[in-house]
Amino acid sequence: MPLTDIRNRVVQAAIAAGRGAADITLIAVSKVQPAERVAAILGQGQRVFGENRVQEAAGRWPAFQADHADIILHLIGPLQTNKARQAVGMFAAIHTLDRLRLAEVLARLAQERGTSPDLFVQVNTGAEPQKAGVLPDDTDALVAAARAMDLPVVGLMCIPPAEDDPAPHFALLAAMAARNGLAGLSMGMSGDFETAIAHGATHVRVGSAIFGERVAP
Repeated sequence: MPLTDIRNRVVQAAIAAGRGAADITLIAVSKVQPAERVAAILGQGQRVFGENRVQEAAGRWPAFQADHADIILHLIGPLQTNKARQAVGMFAAIHTLDRLRLAEVLARLAQERGTSPDLFVQVNTGAEPQKAGVLPDDTDALVAAARAMDLPVVGLMCIPPAEDDPAPHFALLAAMAARNGLAGLSMGMSGDFETAIAHGATHVRVGSAIFGERVAP
């Protein structure tokens, strides 16, 4: 689907929710996409991209950034602590803070650097054992702990179970964010981003609807 169509759908979903489209960041999820597809989307003016893996991003983006200094990268996949140093130097935002140990590492790096990417706490709203994310009952404590380390926690992120209606998960995430005074809601993907916008999403992560189906590495 053309990028212009996705942008128009974001605008229409925002209008339907009584919101401003400018309050919603469209993240083009470029993970496991060939360079020519990424270049095509860059050519259409998209500058905010999401990557799942630090190493894949490190191999992909320096060449593009040499030509487009305004590219903004978001890490939307799990972050291992041994990749944290590389990640904080590369990404404007990390959407997958999900445990105290990672918060401690990020806090130490923030002290060293004097700056930190924006951070979203990933919540496993479906309590799926195979999926990353802090459990809903433990979310408030992790947010408080990260804040106590002076980390810039700006919001919450979730990936609802594939078989579930996403709306209750988005509503739960929005309620938890409001309770913690967090404005950011990273939720909604290719199949449900309009529902996410209706529930207050500020960042939607759209991959296949923009790029087409992923290409295996």
